[in-house]
Amino acid sequence: MQHSPAALPVLAVLPALFAHLRASPNAVLVAPPGAGKTTAVAPALLGEPWCTGEILVLSPRRLAARAAAERMAAIAGEPVGKTFGYATRMDTRRSAETRVTVITEGIFVARIQADAELVGVSAVLFDEVHERSLDGDFGLALAVDAQAGFRPDLRLVAMSATLDGARFAAMMGGAPVIESEGRAHPLTLRHIGRRAETRIEDEVASAVRRALADEDGGVLVFLPGVAEIERVADRLAGLPDAIALHLLHGSIDPPLQRAAIQAEPDGRRKLVLATSIAETSLTIPGIRIVVDSGLARRPRYDRQAGMTRLVTERASQAAVTQRAGRAARQGPGVAYRLWEEAATAGLPRFDPPEVLEADLSGLVLAGAIWGVGDLRDLRWIDPPPAAAIAEARQRLEGLGAIDPAARPTDHGRAIAAMPMPPRLAHMLLCAARLGLGAIAAEVAVLLSERGLGGNDADVDARLRRWRGERGTKAQAARRLATRWAASAGGPDRRDDHGELAAGVAIAFGFPDRVARRRDVSGESWASAGGRGFRLDQAAGLARHEWLAVADTQGAASGARILAAAPLDLATIEELFADTIEHRRIVDFDPTTGGVVTLRERRLGSLRLSSGPDSSADPDAIARALLAGVRDHGLALLPWNATAATLRSRATYAGYQIDDTTLIDRLDEWLPALLVGRRRLDAIPPGALSDALRTLIGWDGLRQIDRLAPPDFTSPAGSTHPIDYAAEGGPRVELRPQSLFGLAEHPVIGEARVPLVLSLTSPAGRPIQTTRDLPGFWAGSWAAVAREMRGRYPRHPWPDDPAAATATLRTKNADARRQQKG
Repeated sequence: MQHSPAALPVLAVLPALFAHLRASPNAVLVAPPGAGKTTAVAPALLGEPWCTGEILVLSPRRLAARAAAERMAAIAGEPVGKTFGYATRMDTRRSAETRVTVITEGIFVARIQADAELVGVSAVLFDEVHERSLDGDFGLALAVDAQAGFRPDLRLVAMSATLDGARFAAMMGGAPVIESEGRAHPLTLRHIGRRAETRIEDEVASAVRRALADEDGGVLVFLPGVAEIERVADRLAGLPDAIALHLLHGSIDPPLQRAAIQAEPDGRRKLVLATSIAETSLTIPGIRIVVDSGLARRPRYDRQAGMTRLVTERASQAAVTQRAGRAARQGPGVAYRLWEEAATAGLPRFDPPEVLEADLSGLVLAGAIWGVGDLRDLRWIDPPPAAAIAEARQRLEGLGAIDPAARPTDHGRAIAAMPMPPRLAHMLLCAARLGLGAIAAEVAVLLSERGLGGNDADVDARLRRWRGERGTKAQAARRLATRWAASAGGPDRRDDHGELAAGVAIAFGFPDRVARRRDVSGESWASAGGRGFRLDQAAGLARHEWLAVADTQGAASGARILAAAPLDLATIEELFADTIEHRRIVDFDPTTGGVVTLRERRLGSLRLSSGPDSSADPDAIARALLAGVRDHGLALLPWNATAATLRSRATYAGYQIDDTTLIDRLDEWLPALLVGRRRLDAIPPGALSDALRTLIGWDGLRQIDRLAPPDFTSPAGSTHPIDYAAEGGPRVELRPQSLFGLAEHPVIGEARVPLVLSLTSPAGRPIQTTRDLPGFWAGSWAAVAREMRGRYPRHPWPDDPAAATATLRTKNADARRQQKG
């Protein structure tokens, strides 16, 4: 049953609203769902003496805009487009007689930018402002600014059911807040919960069947998105003929949308599966039951990735309150909620304002054209974040839409004149110059309107299907594409690029998403912007090496490709000739200790081609080798034993020549050794020792010799290197025979540090380690000598080594020497 205007509660507060608007230009109207603010306020204002022109009513959704205009026209007994009309991007019904036009927020932003004085407009009513859409907030900010600068007589009214009236009143210059009572129909809340391990579609379908069995009246079901709606519809197959099942979302044709929100002509029971499109502004006849999944799908802009993603998350308290209220707009109702009652308090209170987490490119460009140097200078409920503004400016400058001073260029003004996001407008304008305006306009519509041509990731396949569709929405979309192509101008030469035409168009708008296949399967892709994408291996696009990607979903590091078209390397080189970077690469390879020299061409992070560079700059090679040692350590250098010994002696002597010091002073000693070389192992081993000596200096070397002599000379005249890196202190390895006759333990350096003597057999096997040679002679030598005499009888093993003559010869050799002497 449709309510008559006389029954609308909002009518009771209209005298107060009119009195305020006669005295001052702004007001805030808070009216609960069902009070009638959307359809009653604007017609009543037409009789006010100051209202001589048009009234604009802003609606956040196209469906709600059409429904509101149709309802007002029906009450007046007129066709839509006479006194009451509407204007959306794809559908307009208005005439020269129209006094009240319901328009979407984006249409209003475009209109006020084109005509800041809003000539012929007496009032602008911002309906459902609590939804805090980007265009809604921006439109209100522009209207307040225009009112202050050009139109002090312009009336502005902010209207909502769940509104923080005080904040809006303050933003609108201290406007009065008028509150309307709503209908107090009883509403029963039933929190039935759901099993976490079960798919949401199964739980919702079960709740719907339960509601149909236990309650009377129509059922409105809230689901997060189109896919869930379709899956629930599948699970509800086989319902009785007395139940009329409707789907309600932005992707279906307007006639089907109208059928979903109108009374059933045959009196059947209505069942509507809807997205959040049905939360506000709409009253669906016969609805007495709401089934709420408790979920919502919202766009979230990933600033790091430069992409907007759809995220499924819990609905806010304000949203679930609005949803439940749909059941009690026309009489007593009941709401089934698929969560526990206690969980409601844990839901976020409100949906976050879109301005705080959206891509602000269009907003920043619109502000530049409006003449605002800094968007934050406008009045906002929540000012846009400075970081988001800076990121948007960078993107717009890359598109050539603004100059470095953030002033709009001619190209930027042309972009802003197109009713689409800056990327798509840039795509359309650039493609039109190549004669691809028609296909670019089709691609822009396809990317803007969900559901056209199906859900295939292949944009070409979707275009072919869409061109063959005969539905109202498909036909309206084709007309829109024709208008956009005409506004972009240029010849039509799409055949020049054949099957790559769509890819060329997408590449203009999304140059950072030109992608190259990483693997044979076509599952993994790398993009010019540095992000990784993924694609179903079974998709036809997977066979191509190059793609222009327009839309993705999921994590930035591996987002799933939702819309793309093929490209080839020759086309990429032609399109981006001015931005392709030619590089000469000299990279150090730590596995070989050498450098790899390449010539390459890159588009952003993508390598288009590469090959060896035989004429690489020798200085660049030397720098790469030096950096390789700095990054990967000194172990890569071909140290010989002489150099290693010098380093250990220097360290023992207290001279700082450890790894950290050598790395810190690398520029002092290594560059000269790298001249003319491409690998570290080409450095002559002796050169490293010479470089260390030079680094240490003459005085340092003398000090090291005093404190840490390189060798120990035994009484037998043999010379033995001292190991200063040995555990336990400086160590020397030698045979005990070379120490015969030595009654004192040998020491080194000015500090007279005892050497660690590692004594070996004539075969070089260790037999004893000592720091006390006299003690060894007097102690364990006797046992060692007894064992060694049996193994090495040809060598001397005297009972009193301290009194014996040091020798490294056998007993026979000594005897012969004595005989000769």
